Amino acid sequence: MPHEILTPDEMGAVDRAAIEAGPFDGYGLMRNAGAAIAAELLRRYAGAARFDVLAGPGNNGGDGYVVAHLLAEAGCVVGLWAQGAPRAGSDAAKAAADCPVEAKPLGDYRPDSESVVVDALYGAGLARPLDPAFGSVFRAIEEAGVPVVAVDLPSGLSGLTGRADGPCPRAGLTITFARKKPGHLLEPGRSLCGELVVADIGIPERVIGSRALNENLPAMWAVALPAPSTDTHKYARGHVAVFSGPPTATGAARLSALAAGRAGAGAVTVLSPPSALQVNSAHLTSVMVRRVESVSDVADFVSERKVRAAVLGPGFGDFDRLRETALALLDTAAAPFTLVLDADAFSAFKDAPASLFISAGASKARLVLTPHEGEFARLFSDIARDGTLSKVEKARKAAVRAHAVVVLKGPDTVVADPDGRAVINSNGSPWLATAGSGDVLAGIVAGLASQQMNPFDAACAAVWIHAEAGRRFGPGLIAEDLPGMVPGVLKELFAGAAVR
Repeated sequence: MPHEILTPDEMGAVDRAAIEAGPFDGYGLMRNAGAAIAAELLRRYAGAARFDVLAGPGNNGGDGYVVAHLLAEAGCVVGLWAQGAPRAGSDAAKAAADCPVEAKPLGDYRPDSESVVVDALYGAGLARPLDPAFGSVFRAIEEAGVPVVAVDLPSGLSGLTGRADGPCPRAGLTITFARKKPGHLLEPGRSLCGELVVADIGIPERVIGSRALNENLPAMWAVALPAPSTDTHKYARGHVAVFSGPPTATGAARLSALAAGRAGAGAVTVLSPPSALQVNSAHLTSVMVRRVESVSDVADFVSERKVRAAVLGPGFGDFDRLRETALALLDTAAAPFTLVLDADAFSAFKDAPASLFISAGASKARLVLTPHEGEFARLFSDIARDGTLSKVEKARKAAVRAHAVVVLKGPDTVVADPDGRAVINSNGSPWLATAGSGDVLAGIVAGLASQQMNPFDAACAAVWIHAEAGRRFGPGLIAEDLPGMVPGVLKELFAGAAVR
């Protein structure tokens, strides 16, 4: 499965390069797109009473004219409603001229309860909200309860941000071309698109090439997963330290610790304040517990026990001590060392984020931040408020500013590296919306990073593995269930088996 994601502008450039490279001109690619859509419609809706094609004035509408033409040739009952005329001399105008189905004004359209609606009004290139007048058409379609098949994207949905700032229909199926766009994977776009099919319309792979934005799929990082050799030992597999909070808030650290171990770390130690030693010791077996009272205790332990990754924040509570500990680790830890900050870390640095970013920029250690959107706003308030930015753009800007890998969590988690690489995760599961789930994710990141997986790959892999574990467990999931699901996912990844 191709993992590259193209922005609308990049897709336009690829179209132009494909036309220049041949063998298809623009109208040839449009005909190929229409043929792919018509074939999918006939395969899925062979018994439909009629197809209603809604066509816009641009290339998306041109695809719609080709679809109407081919469906009519196949003997289907086809209705065609157009919003505006294609520009004279354009490929869409050629498609309209060749189409034998008479187009009626879109404003006259009333959905039939037995129809399949083909939304070919506007595609990924739309850069403005649709006129509110479209809302009445889309509401009528929704009220009729008929299937909607979107061409490229549901009309009104931004291919860049995944947002719809005006009217937009909800599709049951979306058929796009060559590669997915950010709007297919970013919410609410992912939900509005329904099932997504990526059709091959004859664009050569060489004109697409590699991209800085990708869908988070195992093909990107599976070969980098750390598999232990036969002569390894526990410390060679990596040592993770997880910082515990006070006696009443120790569970989050234990979840992170268990997840780090299940992700393959050879040794995991919970660094506990004296007051929480008893409760942590009573609940842990394979995970070690170490008493720490000061930053110097932490530094000594990290150095002596060759700790390669640490998780700081879940359930920690003491913001002053958290800031002091995080900055000390960044200032003193030697490479390879990865610090994963989560949960309370974002509140602790809310009023002084620059101190964290400056330390990270000067550090030999590597920093990974794992905020949800509310926590993200505490450290990056100006970026979070900028409504012109997509989630991908927000994560990228934050990664550059923080000198860190940023994991911006949600149903469409984005992972961004300071070097500009980013992924959108697409296997998110609603079962992960449970307390403690994020603590487990932080532990998986640390567990993989401790085995010398680079932090961007470790974060990408952890996000996918975490989501897959949640999907497999399903209803009734609580955070304690997740670490135990990780080994099964890893086993299949190591074996090269398909896991979806």
